[in-house]
Amino acid sequence: MSVNGEFIKYQKLSGGRPGPRLLLIAGVHGDEYEPMLAATALISELAEILSAGEVMVVPVVNSSAYLSQARCGADGLDLARTCPGKENGSITEQTAYHISKLIREADYLVDMHTGGLMYDILPLAGYMLHPSDDVLEKQRNMAMAFNLPIVWGTEPGPEGRTLSIARDAHIPAIYLEYGGGTGFRTQVVQAYKDGVVNLLKHLQMIDNQPDTLPLKGRYWLEDHRLDSGFLQGKMPSPTDGIFEKDVSIGDVVLRGQKWGSVINPVSGDYTPVYADMDGLAFLIRNIVKVNQGDSLGGILPVQQIAKTVIYE
Repeated sequence: MSVNGEFIKYQKLSGGRPGPRLLLIAGVHGDEYEPMLAATALISELAEILSAGEVMVVPVVNSSAYLSQARCGADGLDLARTCPGKENGSITEQTAYHISKLIREADYLVDMHTGGLMYDILPLAGYMLHPSDDVLEKQRNMAMAFNLPIVWGTEPGPEGRTLSIARDAHIPAIYLEYGGGTGFRTQVVQAYKDGVVNLLKHLQMIDNQPDTLPLKGRYWLEDHRLDSGFLQGKMPSPTDGIFEKDVSIGDVVLRGQKWGSVINPVSGDYTPVYADMDGLAFLIRNIVKVNQGDSLGGILPVQQIAKTVIYE
């Protein structure tokens, strides 16, 4: 085990045999704590069981945002919109520059998230629908290995992300989402630890057979539509006010069903909000004060537990 990195602190774990290099990162957003502790725990756990290749673990990518207890860094920038960054830019631009360098040195990337303080998200493993069939299939297998109830492929166009850097370098990459809000959820930490170990078995970096659940019982969606994976653009609030939800995470909803209300406490205005499609409520806003245009949640357009593919 070795500790490296002047700007971004990471630890490198080496197995006894040659193999792939996997980069495992957490803390791209500073208010997503369970992935950070999952990464920290995995440093010691993987040191005992890694048999081939290398795993580089970054528990806190975005130290500026973490110290600010916020999604974004001290300069107000979102690291997940800033890659590849600038070597001599602001604090977030520099962080983006250095994490982008680490991504390009890897063979695989896993980027672990939660909904932060803002959202609650059903457990999912996501990937970009890469134009390379080889990269895309590897990403599908990576996502499946985490055994989370949702597997989600979205169009490959977004820029500024860690996955954008991986996409351009033809490095198979996935991201994870689970939970969010205040408090701490040990089940998120455990799910991520179990998933990473199972992925490493799948990549033959740990000497045991992977235990990957069959697709039966899981939602698998590949959505080729523009901005299909843009969470912050889903179900925008029609006005400013306080959001009161009428649905719960995991509910199956119908288009036109009441999602909640936005209430202006000064004027008393009451604005109902309705589901904009049929499907699974996989994303719900936690912070109740909203401004016009803020996302109030999202619906995964799936009707059954099976693979669904959506084009234009």
